[in-house]
Amino acid sequence: MNLDFLPPELIALLGAGFWHGAIVFLRVAAMVSMLPAFGERYVPMRVKLAISLAFTFIVAPTIPLLPEPASPLHYASLAMSEAVVGLALGVGIRMFVHAIQIAGTIAAQSTSLAQVLGGIGAEPMPAIGAVLLISGLALAVMLGLHIRVAEFMIYSYMMFPVGELPAASGLSDWGVHRVSRVFALGFSLAAPFLIGSLIYNLTLGVINRAMPALMVAFIGAPFVTFGGLAILMVASPMILDIWSTALMAFFANPGEGMR
Repeated sequence: MNLDFLPPELIALLGAGFWHGAIVFLRVAAMVSMLPAFGERYVPMRVKLAISLAFTFIVAPTIPLLPEPASPLHYASLAMSEAVVGLALGVGIRMFVHAIQIAGTIAAQSTSLAQVLGGIGAEPMPAIGAVLLISGLALAVMLGLHIRVAEFMIYSYMMFPVGELPAASGLSDWGVHRVSRVFALGFSLAAPFLIGSLIYNLTLGVINRAMPALMVAFIGAPFVTFGGLAILMVASPMILDIWSTALMAFFANPGEGMR
């Protein structure tokens, strides 16, 4: 399209705004691809692109105008650094999805529900894990996940300026810290099921010693299944509350564990 009728100052401003938005889009799109709810595999790629553009329009006006890349090589280096930062920060948020999946897997293995009604998500998971995952994602969106993500994206430019790769030592320490916190959180969320499974197995052991000829495993199987469903019904509000609190605490202090 011919823009000769526009003043040169306006053309220069439009060009600068385009490059500013393009550089912001690099980080935002990489982060959106890893976000809970927005970056799931079953979300169409066009929807992810629209979400990335929407976040770009939100984030771009809040940061100082970025200069136009001096050369294609400069833009390639910006693309690499921004993609690395965006993916790293997105993985940090994505870890909370893995935490609830770990909790669901532990709970399902403890209550003999690992192979019932699985396959709801894009990845194979037990029924309890699928229920907790869908519930957690819905709760996170209801609590304003999109607002927290937008704030986090804006704050990320204070943590990692444009064009600067994060220090490998600090990023690795942060990653190890996040992984350890995820497994600790997943185990904590599955604690009610583990306690119920421990009580169930101890009871079966006592009954088996008292009545060796009784097939306690066949008799106890319905009890552990219904007990697991009962624990899920009673404990799921507490589990989701702890999980959502940990997620919001991450947005409040995303740099925890980074030196």
